[in-house]
Parts: sequence; structure tokens; C-alpha cells
Amino acid sequence: MKTVILKINDPAAPPEGKVSPASRQSRGLKADDIEAIKKAADCINCGGLVVFPTETVYGIACKADKKSLARLDTVKKREADKRYTLHLGDKDKLSEFVPSLTPPAKKLIKNAWPGPLTIVFEIDKKDIGRLEKSLGIETVKLLYKDSTIGIRCPDNAIARGLLNLCKFPVVAPSANTDGKEPATNAKQAIEQFTSPAKQGGFDGLVDMILDGGPCKYKKSSTVVKISPTGWQVLREGVYSEKQIQKMLTVNILFVCTGNTCRSAMAEGFAKKVLAEKLGCDIDRLGQMGYKVTSAGVVAANGIGASDGAIRLCSLKNVDMTGHKSRRLTAEILKEADYIFAMSAGHKDDIIYVYPDAGRKCMPLSDSGDIDDPMGGDFEAYKICGSIIEKAVNKRISELVR
Repeated sequence: MKTVILKINDPAAPPEGKVSPASRQSRGLKADDIEAIKKAADCINCGGLVVFPTETVYGIACKADKKSLARLDTVKKREADKRYTLHLGDKDKLSEFVPSLTPPAKKLIKNAWPGPLTIVFEIDKKDIGRLEKSLGIETVKLLYKDSTIGIRCPDNAIARGLLNLCKFPVVAPSANTDGKEPATNAKQAIEQFTSPAKQGGFDGLVDMILDGGPCKYKKSSTVVKISPTGWQVLREGVYSEKQIQKMLTVNILFVCTGNTCRSAMAEGFAKKVLAEKLGCDIDRLGQMGYKVTSAGVVAANGIGASDGAIRLCSLKNVDMTGHKSRRLTAEILKEADYIFAMSAGHKDDIIYVYPDAGRKCMPLSDSGDIDDPMGGDFEAYKICGSIIEKAVNKRISELVR
């Protein structure tokens, strides 16, 4: 079989190094290059195999149908019951394949896609039924296994252009033959998949190779699985586990004045209700992708919760004895994804400390300011605690459904 090799120039391939927002922007391609990519997309649409570049390693693009995948299995020497990773040219197309996302998954996608990350999603069985209607039963059988699907959205202009031109779902394993390392440039792909033909050109295992130059990272994508039981790095690649944790952790912050009563109680109630909703112990919230904290706009660092707050929370099975106050800083606000203020005045203080916090800050209670029980009797704490508990339950229920 003849293999067509087309040279394509990525006009603004970023230098090797960290993933930057600039590298994720759409980059223009010349008209001749676009025509070459269209030819490759047509080849894939007709059931052909096309080797193409990504920012990690080269991949083999294949239409997700039974006949095409059988051929890919032969080239990769892979068992037919295994699934390949679906590739998307635009992350906005994810909803076609994953109907519902958890807040940590949404944050990870926002921070890491397009980019060198493969995410294995666990799909609810009810959603699988809906997908069978929208995608077709056969396509679901080919893409999903045990209610999971692996998906990647590469950060490479050639890859995105190719994938967006394909009319069908496209899977793409790494471009390597049995026992060899994935190709990180076109030369390696040509050596692995072709041999010189007697009458010129190349004979090969694939129909086309898009030569887009060397890959940016020259190493595989990181693979992360996200499920109702938490998240797990299945393979560390470009991103480390620590980077993944930072990119997906949803940070919830409660703010009051001294961080010994109201926001401290809110933090304790939030951890309790969040753990109940997620079906885990409080100490596993981090592994589930959540971090709940509190701070005070004029707090002194290291002060324990007030006696009234500790007593009230203990009646609700919330342990506050280990709480230590924190003074609110711009860094704390920058890290937070959701900020709940005990009063309108606190919200003003939050925006003063970090103006960008205004877009992610809201009152904890829809009923107005929550009065400070400090200095009052235990009845004041009971009234305050009841308001906070009700408001926290509502806010957490809005976040985690």
C-alpha cells in the first residue's frame, strides 16, 4: 500500500517548556497546508489511517467504525476488546460524549485543555443510554468500555485542524509499531510505518503521514481518571500529579471578620455536607477534588475557634477543636474558586483586597447579612449556626448536585 507523506508547517509552534495560555490560542495555517489537512481528513472519513503530530507525540488518526478500527488493531497489534482514546479538535465538543461533569472535572478541562492531558471519564449508566440514542449503539460500543471513555484535546494547530475537519469521531493511539517508542517527529514515524517502494515513494502500514516537524514535549500525555470515587493519575507524562491536583481542585472559601465564629462554622458545616453528598470521609475530600477553607478580613493568625462555635458545632457532629484562624490575603482569594461572604461589608473588603475576586464572590445567605454571635450567649450562637448551616447546605447543593 502506498503511503502519502505531506509536509505541513505549524506557523507558530511555541518553544519547548511550560504550557502557556498563548500556546492554546488558535494559530493560522497557510492555504496549502489547509488543503493538505483536508486531504488527510477526507482519508480518515473514508476509513484510512493518518499519522499526525500533536504537542506530545505523533498519533494515528482513525475513524471510529468497526472496519477502520480492525485495521488499526492490526497495525498496532492490539487486542480488539481494548479501546482507543477519542481525540477532539475543540473541547466544546466534549458534551457530545460526556453529558455531565463534576466541578473538579470542569475545572481540570478549563485549565488543561487543549493540552497534553488525557482524561478517562466514568459515565453514569443512564447517560450511556442517552449516548446510544445520540451517537448510535455501535459507536458507543466502540468508544466506551465498562462505562468509561478516554478523551484528549491536543494543543497543536495541525491536530486541531485535522480533527475539526473529520465528520466522524476519531480515535488516535500513539504512532508506534509493536515494541518501539512513540514517534516524536515525522522521520521516526516514516521509519516505523513505511519502507521505500521499488518505483519511488513509500509503501507502508498507513495511508498518510502529516509531517508537522518535531513534537513540542516529546513525551506522552498525562492520563487522569475522574470518577464518583475521586481522581487518579494513571500515567504521569507532561503534567505531574501535583500539577494535576492544582488544576482540578475546587477551592471553596468562607470569609467573616475574625475567622473564629461564622466562617469557621461555615467551613465545618461545608466539609460535613460535602462529604455526605460525595459519600466519603471528610479527610478524603482532597482526593475527591475539593478543598474547603475559611479566613477573616482582620483575623489574627493561629487563634482557635470560639467556645460557642465549638460547642454549637459539636451538637451537629462537626469537630472544630483543631481550627486555627487565618488572615485573608490576596493569595488566598486568588486560589479560591467560590467565595462566600457573611455580609455585604465582607464582600466589599474581599474586593478591596483582591479586585478580581468580585466575579467569584457572593453572600453566603440569600436572606442578607449574618450577624456575628461573638460576645453573645449560646442562644446567639444557636441562631447564627442555624442560619449558616441552612445557607451552607443550599450553596453546596447548588455546587454538587
